[in-house]
Amino acid sequence: MASNAVFIYHSDSNGYKFREDHPFDPHRLTLTIDLLKAAGALPDELIESPPAYSVDDLLALVHRTDYLNAVKQLSNISEDDESSSIAQQYGLDTEDTTFFPGIHKAASAIVSGSVAAADAVMSGSALHAYHLAGGLHHAFPDRASGFCVYNDAAVAIKHIRQTYGAKVLYIDTDVHHGDGVQWVFYDDPDVCTYSIHETGKFLFPGSGFVHEKGVDKGFGACYNVPLEPYTEDESWLESFNVTLRKVIAMYKPEVIISQHGCDAHAYDPLSHIHCSMRIYAEIPAIIHELAHAYTDGRWVALGGGGYDIYRVVPRAWSLVWLTMIDHPIAEAVAAGQQQSLPEHWLQKWASSSPFKLPQQWLDDVTGIEPIPRRSEITDKNRAVQAIVIQDL
Repeated sequence: MASNAVFIYHSDSNGYKFREDHPFDPHRLTLTIDLLKAAGALPDELIESPPAYSVDDLLALVHRTDYLNAVKQLSNISEDDESSSIAQQYGLDTEDTTFFPGIHKAASAIVSGSVAAADAVMSGSALHAYHLAGGLHHAFPDRASGFCVYNDAAVAIKHIRQTYGAKVLYIDTDVHHGDGVQWVFYDDPDVCTYSIHETGKFLFPGSGFVHEKGVDKGFGACYNVPLEPYTEDESWLESFNVTLRKVIAMYKPEVIISQHGCDAHAYDPLSHIHCSMRIYAEIPAIIHELAHAYTDGRWVALGGGGYDIYRVVPRAWSLVWLTMIDHPIAEAVAAGQQQSLPEHWLQKWASSSPFKLPQQWLDDVTGIEPIPRRSEITDKNRAVQAIVIQDL
C-alpha cells in the first residue's frame, strides 16, 4: 500500500519547543503519528530517520554565517543570562520566537528531515515523502520570525536546485503567508512560489499581496492568493483550484514541495479563516493529482502551522499521508464520505484534550457557525483570483 511513499521523522525535532504555554507545540507530532498508527496506516518500517548530513553546509545554503553562529551561541544560554542580548539582533527575543536551550540542535533536526524527504524523492527511492516537523516558512537568512528559526523548506529547495537541478514548485497552504520562502527565491526563475493565505491586511506577517510577483529573472515565478477573513470551504477551494491549476500548467515544475499548515480551520485560535476539515481532505488530493500529472509523481510534503493541536492538526496532517499512500480513508473523506476515527486513539487522548475530540475524520459542520457575509467574501476572493490568473 505504501511502497511509493516514505515518512521522515527525527526524534530531536520534538525538542523544538519555545516554552510550555507557547502555541507551537511539538506534541502535534506525537498526536498525528499516534493517529496514523491507530489507523493502521504507518507501520514502523515506513518511518525513516534522516542520514547524518553536514548540517552546517546545508544551513549555509540559505542562512548567513553570523546568524547561524548566534543561534548556536544562544543554544547554550539561559533566558536570564545577560549575554543573551545578541538575541535581539536576530529576532530571537520576541514573545513569538525566543531562544531556548538546545534551539540549534532541534531546528537543525527539522532541516535534516526536510532535506532527507527531498533526497528520497529526487533520488528516486520514493515517489512521495512526508516530513511532519518541517514547514518553518517564516525564517529569513539573517533572522528568526513567526515561530521559525531555520527555514527548512528553503534549505530543501536550495539543496534540490544545487544537487539535482530540478525546477521546483513550492505550494504553501498555511493561513499565514509563506514570506521567508518567497523572499529567498524572489529573483529565481527556477523556483516558483505559490502561497494561499489570509490577507496580510489583517494577519501576520503582513505580506503576500497579489502584486508580489518576483523581481529580475524571477518575475512571474511568484504567486500569492490572499483571501478575505472568514472565507469558508467553498470559496477557499475555488480559489485554490482555479489559481493553482493555472500556475502549474504554466510553470511545468519537475517536483512539488508543499507546506501543509492547517491553521485556516475555523477552530484555529491564530487566524480568521473559517474553513472545516473538508479543505484538508481536498488539498492533498489535489496536489497528489497534480504531482502525477506534471512531475511524474515527485512530491515532498511538509507540516507547518496549526494550533488546535487535538481537534484539527492530527486529522489534517494524517490526511496528507493517507493520500500519499492511496489509503481508502483518504479517498472516502476527499469524496465527502464520513469515516470514524479509531476508537483507541480517541480513548487515549480524550482526557488530555481541552476540547471534546471529534469522532470522525470530517467535521460536523453544524457545529461551526456560518458567516453572514458569505457572498461578499466570495466576490472579493474571485476578484483576487482574476488578478492572479490574468497573465497566465
